[in-house]
Amino acid sequence: MDIKDIKAVYFVGAGGIGMSAIARYFIRKGLVVAGYDKTPSDLTRQLEKEGMLIHYEENTDEIPQACRNAQSCLVVYTPAIPQEHKELQYFRKGGFTIEKRAQVLGTLTRAHKGLCFAGTHGKTTTSTMCAHIMHQSHLDCNAFLGGISKNYGTNYILSDESDYVVIEADEFDRSFHWLRPWMSVITSTDPDHLDIYGTKEAYLESFRHYTTLIQPGGALIIHTGLEMKPDVQPGVKTYTYSRDEGDFHAENIVIDNGEITFDFVSPIEAVKGIQVGQPVPINIENSVAAMAMAQLNGCTAEELKYGMKTFHGAQRRFDFKIKTDKLVFLSDYAHHPKEIYQSAKSIRELYKNRKITAIFQPHLYTRTRDFYKDFADALSQLDEVILCDIYPAREQPIPGVTSQLIYDNLKPGVEKSMIHKEDVLELVKQRNFDVLIVLGAGDLDNYVPQIAKILESKG
Repeated sequence: MDIKDIKAVYFVGAGGIGMSAIARYFIRKGLVVAGYDKTPSDLTRQLEKEGMLIHYEENTDEIPQACRNAQSCLVVYTPAIPQEHKELQYFRKGGFTIEKRAQVLGTLTRAHKGLCFAGTHGKTTTSTMCAHIMHQSHLDCNAFLGGISKNYGTNYILSDESDYVVIEADEFDRSFHWLRPWMSVITSTDPDHLDIYGTKEAYLESFRHYTTLIQPGGALIIHTGLEMKPDVQPGVKTYTYSRDEGDFHAENIVIDNGEITFDFVSPIEAVKGIQVGQPVPINIENSVAAMAMAQLNGCTAEELKYGMKTFHGAQRRFDFKIKTDKLVFLSDYAHHPKEIYQSAKSIRELYKNRKITAIFQPHLYTRTRDFYKDFADALSQLDEVILCDIYPAREQPIPGVTSQLIYDNLKPGVEKSMIHKEDVLELVKQRNFDVLIVLGAGDLDNYVPQIAKILESKG
């Protein structure tokens, strides 16, 4: 369905954070937006206030009249909705265009200039950075992000005027193959999601195919040294980037007293004195990629400097909760060995002479089975590691695969222990910490506000 033909949009499963961002885009465009969700939440109630018609009973009679025309109503569903759902069945039988969130984002990249950020890790921070730079510039942008921007308190940015849309391109189930980017950054291609892909080769092939989807006239900005070889169409320019080399990179890096500055080297225009708003060493590289994308689309040197200086980060991406001379406490979503390696390296670089403790909840049995030695190596950069049970997400337990595998492979000299997630708060009450980081993509993050309160109460 062409976006200009859409008059109404119906969401089967309206309350997820990714779905809600798209709903808001269509509300902003003045379309009729309605939908079903299983239970009311703060998010659905807010959407209702903004103009969305939502009901909470599986009932086709509740579908508004404007959403009953297959020629003008787009239906968006979440895969979490069972196939036998009565409303989903109604739309299927009626010949409606029914799309997943990733497909809708693909439609938006055909209607706007899609600036897409793909990669095993780094894409949330880098896309959020770029969206902030663009939004603060004369270009502005729409954005659909994979995390909550701390600058805006949300995962989306909407613009009535801009033709740009910044999108985090998710490789999890090949969702990014729906996109048609104008330009794309690829941050990394370290094999992940092998429960879906099966082999490293299949994972890399998926990224190669993704590069074929970039539109002629656009560009690919790819990290140096990746195992994956791009395969862009004629008319697509390819640029390289990294912290220290490539077409775009950083020079004269100064990390001092919790601040980071560097000079941005670029084939378009070099920019001196970039100040990193979220001063974490890994963000030097992320900044280079975000600025490369923004600059290629017309952001000025001053707009780059201002955007970087005022960037506050994304929630759960090196997210500082307490930062004093006595105590540092932060939360980080890192859940792949390479991510953990970068997080651990960055925090060690920032706090060279302090004791760093990590509480880590591994995510998925398959990922732990495939990478337990790499996890142990990455975590061994720190002084102390406290391991929780594996967060299963979508998986059933695998015999013999537990956090013990990581525990047994930590390097000599690392203080280590294992703990049930439910006992973490009690541990924090009993212990004193110097630098504490909670790592992982599971549900341990739900405890972070309570951990922060306990630590603050100790003074």
